[in-house]
Amino acid sequence: MTALDRTSTVAVVGVGTMGQGIAQVALLAGHRVLLHDAAPGRARVAADAVAGRLDRLVAKGRLGATDLKDALARLVPAESAADLAGASLVVEAVVEDLAAKQSLFAELEAVVGDGCLLATNTSSLPVTAVAGALRLPGRLVGLHFFNPAPLLPLVEVVAGAATDAAAVTTACDTAAAWGKTPVRCTDTPGFVVNRVARPFYAEALRVYEERAADPATIDAVLRECGGFAMGPFELMDLIGQDVNEAVTRSVWEAFFHDPKFTPSLAQRRLVESGRLGRKTGRGWFAYGGDTGGSRGAGEAGVRRPEFQPQTAEPAVCPSYVVLRGDLGPARAVAGLVAESGIEVREEPADGPGAIVLPGGAPLRLADGHPMPAPGVRFDLALDYRTATRIAVAPCDGAHAEAVDQAVGLFQALGKDVSVVGDVPGLIVARTVAMLADLATDAVARQVASARDIDTAMRLGVNYPLGPLEWCELISAGYVRDLLDALHRASPTGRYAPCRELRRRADAAEGVFSS
Repeated sequence: MTALDRTSTVAVVGVGTMGQGIAQVALLAGHRVLLHDAAPGRARVAADAVAGRLDRLVAKGRLGATDLKDALARLVPAESAADLAGASLVVEAVVEDLAAKQSLFAELEAVVGDGCLLATNTSSLPVTAVAGALRLPGRLVGLHFFNPAPLLPLVEVVAGAATDAAAVTTACDTAAAWGKTPVRCTDTPGFVVNRVARPFYAEALRVYEERAADPATIDAVLRECGGFAMGPFELMDLIGQDVNEAVTRSVWEAFFHDPKFTPSLAQRRLVESGRLGRKTGRGWFAYGGDTGGSRGAGEAGVRRPEFQPQTAEPAVCPSYVVLRGDLGPARAVAGLVAESGIEVREEPADGPGAIVLPGGAPLRLADGHPMPAPGVRFDLALDYRTATRIAVAPCDGAHAEAVDQAVGLFQALGKDVSVVGDVPGLIVARTVAMLADLATDAVARQVASARDIDTAMRLGVNYPLGPLEWCELISAGYVRDLLDALHRASPTGRYAPCRELRRRADAAEGVFSS
C-alpha cells in the first residue's frame, strides 16, 4: 500500500476544531471529504466553518477562487454513518474517551469496506486499546495531528500492537502527500512529543517550587538563553493548565507512576483554583484585553510587571579574569570574553574548568554539583554568542563582590543577567539534560528513530534543536554527569540517567563494561 489516491474519499468523524482542521487538510490535498458527527446538524455547521476558513485563505491570496470552488464541491456533510460506506480512509476526532472511540469504530467497521483504513487522532489513549474490539484491528492506526492541523506540519503515525505494517506505510505516505511531516512511533504513553516534552514543563515547575526563580524569569531564561520559542509557564497558560496537567497525569499513570513523569503540586493547585490560563483570564499570569496579542500584553500592548523577568542592575565588569581548564559546553564563553577586550590570563586547571574572577571566586558552568564557596554558577546556553540573557546563581556564602563581578562580566558580553537561586543544574541545563535523557530512552525502547524523535520535537513543539542533537552538541558525558549529580541531590529516581544514555557516554569516553 502507498499513499491514498486523490480520487479516494476521506471521511472525518467528530467535527470539532481538530476534525475541521483535518478535513481542511484532506480537502486541499484534493480528496472528496465527508464530514460526520453524532449530533444532528453539526456536520453541516462544520462544513460551513471549513468553507469560511477557505474563504479567508482566498482573501489572503493563499488559495485561488477556482481552487475554492472545486474544494467546496468536494466537501460533503454526512448525517448518517451509513453515508461513509465508500470511504477509503476514516479519521476519528471525537472525545478522548476509550469506550466512545471503541463504539464508534465498531459501528464504522460494519459500514466501510474491509480495505478502508481507519485512523484515530487520539493524543493520549492507547491505539492498541482503541483497536481492541475490532474484527480487523490491523487496519487501525494512530494519526495524531497537532492543533491547528492546517498549520502545524507534524503528524505522529502510531502503530498499535496489532496494526499492519502496510497500514502504517499508507498512513505515513498519505500524510506526506498532504504536505505533512510524518514520524513513525510505537504505541507508547504520550507517543513521542507528549512523552519527551514532559521535562520542559516539569523542570520549570520544580525550579519554581524550589523558589529559585519566579515564572517570568524562568520563561525568560529558557527563551533568551535556551533558545526556546516560548517559556513553559506562558505555554502552559496558552495550552490550558487543566489540559497540560491532564496530559502529564495521563503519561505518569500510564507509566505506573514513574518518578520521571511526576506531576506538579503547584500546577494541581492552580487547576483547583480555576486559574486555567488565557481561557479563564488568569493562570500563571493574568490576562486582560486582547489575550491573543504579545506575551503578557494588555490592551495597550505593554507588558505588565508580572511578566517582567528579574534582571540585575548594571554592574562593573572586572578588568581581567583567569581561565583555568576547559569550560566544556561553555567554552565559547572564553572566546567571547577575549573578544570583548577583557584581559584573559590562562592557568593550568586542577579541577573542573572555571573562569576565576578577581578575588579568587570561580565562575563555573552548571553541572548539577553543589558549588563550593565563594563560587558562582552560570547556566547552559544554546548559543552563548546569540543568547541575550544568562542565569547566574551564587552559592551559599558567595561574596556580593563576586556576584557583581559575574553579573558585570556577562553584561559586558551583551547579556541581560538574572540572578537565581542555587538549585542543582539551574534552569536550562537541567531541562535540556532531562529532555535528552527521555529522548535517548525512547530510542533505546524503539519508540521511534532518533531522527524522527528530533524531527517531532522541532516541528511538534518548536524546539530549537532536537533533544538528541542537543545531547550530541554538549556531549552525552556532560548530560550523564549532570543527571548523576541531580540524582545524588534528589535520589528519587527522577534524575537517574537511563541505561542507554550512560552506555553512550561511556562509549564516547572509551569506557566499556565487561
